[in-house]
Amino acid sequence: MTMMEAKSRADKLRTELDRIRYDYHVLDQETVSEAVKSSLMHELTEIEELFPGLVTPDSPTQRVAGEPLPGFKKITHTRQGNSLNDVFDDTEIYSWEKRITKVLQDEGISERPEYFAELK
Repeated sequence: MTMMEAKSRADKLRTELDRIRYDYHVLDQETVSEAVKSSLMHELTEIEELFPGLVTPDSPTQRVAGEPLPGFKKITHTRQGNSLNDVFDDTEIYSWEKRITKVLQDEGISERPEYFAELK
C-alpha cells in the first residue's frame, strides 16, 4: 500500500467510523454490528501504525466517541480500568496481558490479574 492509498483509505475509515460512533453514542442507534465497527477500527489502527504521519488528533483511534446521553451521571472510579479493546489473534491478547502485568507490577501488585469479558 502506498502512502497515497493509505491516506485515502484512512480518510474513508475515519469518516465512516465517525458516523457509526455518532449514531451509537449520540443517537443511541446501532447502525452496524460490533464486528463491523471493530474490523474498521482495527484496519484504521493498522494503517496508522504503518504510516504514523497519517495519525490525526481527531482520528477515532485517538479520542473517545460522542457525547453521553443526558441520563448518564459522571462518576469517579477508585481505580483505573484497563480495557483490552478488540483482539484478532492470540499474539494481540498475549501482548496485552504482558503490558497489563507490567502496569500492575509498577503499581506494586504481584497477583495475576482477574479478567471479565463480554461477548459482542
